[in-house]
Amino acid sequence: MSIVPIGQDDSHCATEARMRAVVQRVNEASVTVEGSVVGSIERGLLVYLGAAQGDEADDVRYTVNKIAGLRVFPNDQGRMSSSVTEIGGAVLVVSQFTLLGDVRRGRRPSFDGAADPADAERLYLEVVDGLRAKGVPVETGTFRAMMLVQSSVDGPVTIQIDSRKLY
Repeated sequence: MSIVPIGQDDSHCATEARMRAVVQRVNEASVTVEGSVVGSIERGLLVYLGAAQGDEADDVRYTVNKIAGLRVFPNDQGRMSSSVTEIGGAVLVVSQFTLLGDVRRGRRPSFDGAADPADAERLYLEVVDGLRAKGVPVETGTFRAMMLVQSSVDGPVTIQIDSRKLY
């Protein structure tokens, strides 16, 4: 086995991809498409979600459980100890394949590790359905649309979720 310095061997880029979510604690958030608000929430979580090639049910389950159970809301002492379900909040899920962007080579991101659009939409909807099945009110953006996302981030608290637990 040879050890290759970081950035020297990019042959494994596509195989390392996994479902990713960037989760922000918000006071409010909304998504507008072509001048119309298509989704909005008050207190809760804004989730940017990217599906990768090879993602499957285990990746969806892991991501749903992490989002629903993430203890990022403060208790009376200001300690982050409550989840979105415990505070009666909502989740706004926005599809974002750019989370799978790989910038290790050159200056233009490569999205080779992102799931193809049909698989990505299916996985995105499975995450949305999984959150709803846990009793979480969920709003969404519009898949494959150019969206304007507005939010009032609280904290700021921003958490990254990786379904293959690489960080």
